[in-house]
Amino acid sequence: MRRQLATTVALASAIALAACQSKAPEVLPPQPAAATPPPAETGPQPGSQADFMSRMGGRQVIYFDTDRYNIDSVDAAALQAQAQWLLQYPNKRATIEGHCDERGTRDYNLALGERRANAAKNYLVSLGIDAARLATVSYGKERPVALGSNEAAWAKNRRAVTITID
Repeated sequence: MRRQLATTVALASAIALAACQSKAPEVLPPQPAAATPPPAETGPQPGSQADFMSRMGGRQVIYFDTDRYNIDSVDAAALQAQAQWLLQYPNKRATIEGHCDERGTRDYNLALGERRANAAKNYLVSLGIDAARLATVSYGKERPVALGSNEAAWAKNRRAVTITID
């Protein structure tokens, strides 16, 4: 009886295993398509601060002479490039930061930085940029980019910087 039971179990197992085996398909499925690599990055996203910076190539900053806030021909060319970018992206806003060198009092430099930022803003407005899109802030001598008490450092710190707002 045990032998018959063992034979029956073995036979049932063999049938069950045979039923689970799959036959080779008559037609093979097509090979999967080669994975397409993602498109290569071509640069910063258009209209972003990174795009503005890359397109300006340093012209997002204009420089001033000692105790001055007038726009010269080099500044005008930089501001024209900024205006072209801003006209291309009419929903973008910008802040113009006014900066000074370390000489002079804090109050004097804050006022001079404001005049520098406003000079850049007014020039951009004269080129067709809506004044409501432009804000100004003066940092006076509080945010130098060059440290040192010499003409080279002072010249780098007398500036107006345009920053786009995303």
